[in-house]
Amino acid sequence: MSVVVLVGVDCSNCSSRALEYAAERASVSGAKLVVAHVIEWSKFQFSTPQENEQRHLRREEEIARAKAEIIDPIIKNLSARGVEAEGVVRHGHPSETLVKLADELAVSSIVIGRRGVSGLKAQLFGSVPSSLVQIAGCPVTVVP
Repeated sequence: MSVVVLVGVDCSNCSSRALEYAAERASVSGAKLVVAHVIEWSKFQFSTPQENEQRHLRREEEIARAKAEIIDPIIKNLSARGVEAEGVVRHGHPSETLVKLADELAVSSIVIGRRGVSGLKAQLFGSVPSSLVQIAGCPVTVVP
């Protein structure tokens, strides 16, 4: 059975360090990386009826853009380094979505940066890394 590691990325410096940490270990161990970007979205978000009509189309456009601009370049770089990797883009609450992905893919562990792009929000509502450490069913490595 091969080892699969889920890496959460959000374009922050910490996220880049987490990705590099995971890539270095994967290149030595032969683990496969699943690089995931979560577009924050809440089903409780207020929308007008007109916005609801466009919501699905907007979500699909956001996923395609994130894949092209964030995930595809990362996967290309990892492949050039000889690291087996695939990319995933999802909508949802970041920590909950990463845990669902980890369960779906039966990953061995999750790697994430200590601080993401929403520093103030994390201070007010709690951070994705601290939430992951509490709710994940597998080990979580938090990279500073």
